[in-house]
Amino acid sequence: MIRTLRLIAVGVRTLRLIAVGVRTHVSYMSRSPIEITFAVLVPLVYATLAVYLFRAAGDPDRLLTASVGAGLMGIWGSVLFGSGGAVQNQRWLGTLETLVAAPTPLALVLLPVTLATAVIGTYAMGATVLWGVVLFGVPLDFAHPLLFLLAVPVCVLSLGMMGLLLAATFVLLRNANALANPLDTPIWLLSGLLVPVTVLPEWTRPVSWALPTTWGARAVHAATSGGPSAAEVLVPLLVAAALGAGYALAAVLVLGRVERRARAAASLALA
Repeated sequence: MIRTLRLIAVGVRTLRLIAVGVRTHVSYMSRSPIEITFAVLVPLVYATLAVYLFRAAGDPDRLLTASVGAGLMGIWGSVLFGSGGAVQNQRWLGTLETLVAAPTPLALVLLPVTLATAVIGTYAMGATVLWGVVLFGVPLDFAHPLLFLLAVPVCVLSLGMMGLLLAATFVLLRNANALANPLDTPIWLLSGLLVPVTVLPEWTRPVSWALPTTWGARAVHAATSGGPSAAEVLVPLLVAAALGAGYALAAVLVLGRVERRARAAASLALA
């Protein structure tokens, strides 16, 4: 009984830590001109290009899918560059060593950062859909509206877990943003955020299946323009959640190794 109460207390404290961290980092990012520019302008550019490309291809019935896909691209870009900048910002502020030395596990310190970038990125979804409706007359005919509202948060969480793993590896890099730049386009292509993965070469399929973003995007697209079966949405959602949990576990293991290496070499701010 006592052990159960202690576990409950630890879980409550962990959730409170994550909630406070997400709120703090969302407030911080909302005051950053760079973050605002990426969150406001880039998704709209993606949405405009996507709608024109689908129209030029003679596929006007999939304009809503194009807007949603552009929104997913905006969320991924926010998570990717936010994860890369999370470690770099702490280095610039001189607080990375303090965070590593704090009693709180480093994974729980970086998790709110990646979740906050995903929360900021969710604006991209609403903005691109609204942009398509207002400017291009895209009809809001979702195949499963309620499941769409469920699929988007699960997709965002899976993106956040993937961002946590990226942030764990970025700890060792001095210029993490330099690695984040070339990862943007390949990941959204392999994940099928805008175009189906079936149009990619056959050898890319195993890589796509290993990404939680692939299954999260599949669930969102199925909720947008899929068939009448709810299983088309729920099955990819479960796979995305499972892969996201696996990525989170891998991030914890990587961060533990990185932290031990940094403590031994005393080169956290230099590595």
